[in-house]
Amino acid sequence: MRRLVLQLARYGTVGALGVVVDLGLFNVLRATVFDPERLDSGPVLAKLASGLIAIVVVWLGNRYWTFRATRRRRAFREAAEFFAVALGGLLIGLACLGVSHYVLGFRSAAADNLSSNVIGLALGSAFRFTLYKLWVFHPARTSVETDPAPAR
Repeated sequence: MRRLVLQLARYGTVGALGVVVDLGLFNVLRATVFDPERLDSGPVLAKLASGLIAIVVVWLGNRYWTFRATRRRRAFREAAEFFAVALGGLLIGLACLGVSHYVLGFRSAAADNLSSNVIGLALGSAFRFTLYKLWVFHPARTSVETDPAPAR
């Protein structure tokens, strides 16, 4: 149980860093390059860009800290699975944003943040942690990376 609590704490810390990256970039991009006043799809494009960059940050943190004891030797396959799950979580946030912004008509920056960065984040985080734990970094599927014994 202690290991799970520690893993959840690390996952939360890495996730918090990802949220800072995602939220910061989302709001900067939404206010500048992807301003919805100039580009109707601006909020979705801003979220897509910020989410993809945050995914890279979070993968590195989870691979080398949260799940370091069960990471795989073949980083490419692990990364592909991690990004597939992360993209699923990103799609959840984009869906929440799309429904709020385009279907319900809540178009303010606050509404876009609430839908994608609060509701979407909560739902996406539960989805991601579950699949990272049960699939991507599952101990039965991984081999611990160890440093080779030093040559004498």
